[in-house]
Amino acid sequence: MASGRTAPKSIDEYIAAFSLEVQAVLERVRLTIRNAAPGAQETISYQIPAFTLSGVLVYFAAFKNHIGFYPPVKGDAGLEKAVSGYAGEKGNLRFPLDQPIPFGLIERIVKLRVKQNSAKAAAKQKKGTPLGGRAPGCPAMPHEPQLASRVLSFFTSHFGAERP
Repeated sequence: MASGRTAPKSIDEYIAAFSLEVQAVLERVRLTIRNAAPGAQETISYQIPAFTLSGVLVYFAAFKNHIGFYPPVKGDAGLEKAVSGYAGEKGNLRFPLDQPIPFGLIERIVKLRVKQNSAKAAAKQKKGTPLGGRAPGCPAMPHEPQLASRVLSFFTSHFGAERP
């Protein structure tokens, strides 16, 4: 995307800012991500295309000589090895435009990220459920039925009549 242009509001706008050759590559990357994560939502974040599903799955962007793909791959040694030839200095991936783009590898990365995000979301949801959404050690809240009946019992025994 040429500098000086306004920030894109959609992935369509982002892709339209490039040459036809790069547009074709970006559309195929987009389709690969959609197929690997059918429930993911498209968005623009940091002025580049992103897909989200229980958090950010991946970002991608076009540069003069390569397609950038983020975030770095972690959590699967085999996949980490497979992407090592594309890894930049911070672990982000660079797919050179003068070489075939590894769409199969992109699909594997997205599927791994879907699994990772799903596991993280499930763990987060599960964390709050054993105590009814309370953190360990937190007292019961007044809206809980057992506490309400204990409060009523306390007022009755100490004051001789029910209090509102």
